Amino acid sequence: MTATGTLSIAHIDAESGFSGGEVQVFLLMEGLAKRGHRNVLFAPPGSKCASEAARRGFEAHVVSMRGDLDFPAVLRLKRALQRAEVDLAHLHTGRATWLGGLAARWAGLAAITTRRQDRPLARSARTRLVYQKLVRRAVAISPAVARRLAAGGVDSARLVTIPSSVDPERLCPRRTRAEVRAELGLGAHDFVVLTLAALVVRKGVDLLLEACARAGRACTLLVAGEGPERTRLEERARELGAACTVRFLGAREDKAELLEACDVFALASRSEGLGVAALEAMARARAVLATRVGGLAEAVVDGHTGLLVAPGDIEGLAHALRRLHDDPALRARLGAAGPRRVQESFAAEQMVGAYEALYRTVLSEARAEAVA
Repeated sequence: MTATGTLSIAHIDAESGFSGGEVQVFLLMEGLAKRGHRNVLFAPPGSKCASEAARRGFEAHVVSMRGDLDFPAVLRLKRALQRAEVDLAHLHTGRATWLGGLAARWAGLAAITTRRQDRPLARSARTRLVYQKLVRRAVAISPAVARRLAAGGVDSARLVTIPSSVDPERLCPRRTRAEVRAELGLGAHDFVVLTLAALVVRKGVDLLLEACARAGRACTLLVAGEGPERTRLEERARELGAACTVRFLGAREDKAELLEACDVFALASRSEGLGVAALEAMARARAVLATRVGGLAEAVVDGHTGLLVAPGDIEGLAHALRRLHDDPALRARLGAAGPRRVQESFAAEQMVGAYEALYRTVLSEARAEAVA
């Protein structure tokens, strides 16, 4: 840390793909950069993170991290961290927390980790090593994730909750609702449901397909995302036939335009750390239909910004779709409450400020221990 208080932060992300977690990493780095801090990304070769860092002008170091047993990666990371001359390490994924945590410890750097998954944390020797020795703080992206960490044995003194966030200014569509609908072959009065999700079992897109078919209302479901479940989901959509009009759009960069075109945003996840896509929909004043899981159930306020149903409840989803289809005033009321909810609890500037304060606290603790 310089005399002026500027920080140099190493961000380590071991994923090759680019999903909601990586969106948050770049949102954080951009916010920190605006505050004058230096951000250095460490990512695997060929990863979308590495290419995205280059596109956005961030300093990046390519380091191979092939798996949890790739212990030579610890040495590679340690050397890269030392060459980068950073103040501390922020570990953004599970593998990054393990390999990067070991490397940061070896390099004499303070480290924190962010946990984004709403799944149990195993009580094990590795867990104790990571959360008692390798990282000074574990950041949960929602109270639900924090409860999982606490249940896994993470000391409350080391546990912090900093919600994921959205920047509404980045969600301003460049085309009108009518233009986007025309491009997608949709009519002005079509009832359109959108889901933005990786096509994996956890996201529950299969449940949403079944619910749309059972709803008994004319609707079009837009599925924006890619993943290993796509073929199976497309086959199921064909089996449902006329009962459910489904459009698989693949991976899309124009989420603002898709949100502008839809009437309802749906996320039928079986588990969810928070569900940033739902926050984005609320920021665009869209009624949200979601499952009561993890941080998603805490972000979406049932009856105020959206409707919540039990996870796996296809009939509950179908009933909620019927309500939203039949009651435009309900859709408008739920949508109108979304932007304020996002501004009050999930604004990007709040997230950036919270991490900045945490970095300074952790560095102050580390300096005090070094002097003692």
